[in-house]
Formats: sequence, C-alpha cells, structure tokens
Amino acid sequence: MTTETEALTIDELAARAGVTVRTVRFYGTKGLLPPPVIGPRRVGRYGREHLARLELIEELRSRGMTLAAIERYLGELPPDLSVRDLAVQRAVVASWAPGATETVSRGELERRAGRALGEEDLKRLAAMDVVEPADGAPDGEAFRVDAGLLRLGVELLDVPLSHGTVLAARTALIGHSRAAARELSRLLRDAVADKDARDVRSLSARMHPLVVQALLTTFQRSLREELREWLDEEGEPR
Repeated sequence: MTTETEALTIDELAARAGVTVRTVRFYGTKGLLPPPVIGPRRVGRYGREHLARLELIEELRSRGMTLAAIERYLGELPPDLSVRDLAVQRAVVASWAPGATETVSRGELERRAGRALGEEDLKRLAAMDVVEPADGAPDGEAFRVDAGLLRLGVELLDVPLSHGTVLAARTALIGHSRAAARELSRLLRDAVADKDARDVRSLSARMHPLVVQALLTTFQRSLREELREWLDEEGEPR
C-alpha cells in the first residue's frame, strides 16, 4: 500500500508514472520536479509528492501544453499542495478532454496504482468510473482506465466506505452534475443563439476548463461547509 513516507528510486518513479528515467531527469533539470532526497550510497529517493507532480506534468503535456506553459501553470499553484491536491489538479486537467482513457493489463494497472488490487478494489474503482473491463479481453486481464482519476481512486480505496455507499454517492453526483450541465447548456444556448456555429464551438472549448474549475471550487466549499455543520451538530470541535 502507498504511504506518505514511500521512497522510490528514479527507476521506480519513472515506472509508476509510465515515463522514462530520462524524462524524469529532464523535468528535474528544468525545475518542474523538486530534487530527490539523497539517501545512503548517494541514491536519490522520491516520494509521493514527486509522483503526483510528475503525473500532473504528463497530463498537461498530453493536453498539448508547451514546457513554458507547464512551467507557468505549476508556478501559479500554491507551493504547499498535498499529494491529494495535486491529484485533484490532474483530474481537473484530464476533464478538459472527457473520455480520455487507455487500455492496460492487470499488471500495468497495479504497477501504476502502486499496489495489488483485489476484486473488491476493482469493483470500487469501477463504481467510481476509474476503470472498467476492456472489451474483448479475457475477464480480469485488461482494463480501460481513466489515468487522470486513477490516483484519486486509489486514495479512496482506503476510505472506510462500503461499495453500496460509493455507488449511491456516484448516483447522486451524476444526477446533480447532469442537472447543472443541463442548466448551463440552456443559458449558453440562449446567450449565443445568434452566433455562428464555429464561434459557439470555440467559446465552448475555452469555457470548458473554466466551468469545470468553478464547479470543483464551489463543490469543495459547499462540502466543507456541510461537514462543518455536521461536526458542530455532533458536538465535535471545529
């Protein structure tokens, strides 16, 4: 299981992120990755923050961002982001191109997850729309995975929620998300009714990441307020 104190060699870090050692070193020389902790025998050790940041960089690169643009993007992030915060950032970036999945073997999926995945783990990841069995492959041997959500999904495997609760949460989120999308779509249609189709597509492409970020921020704040009220009702300190 992945832990906060996990230490990876550069080869292990590259394998977990699905990149080459040369790529890791290149990002390090450009200042995109923090330097490793130097351990015994002068061997550099990388932690989960390095892995999360490397995965975010690769997600940005896959969206067509230049090295300079990635550097600006990372420079605008708070310097003390946690591993989970970086995973959320990656999920937001991945949402700019919905449906971006890839097919991997069971072994490759576990390698990227950084842990063995039992049948119950796979069911929970499927309930979160992170993985699904690949079409045409023998049962349990290949999966379609949303790489942008994998890190968050693996983190949630250790949260004490039942499979039924995960499914219920997914149903609630999908229902409210579709309702919000429907309302936003109606507002946009009314606002651009007299525009050319090409202008509408351009506007939609530019607004997509902004809308996703706004929804994420609003949801985080709302959930924080709801949890605070719940804890206050239970008599717990703030």
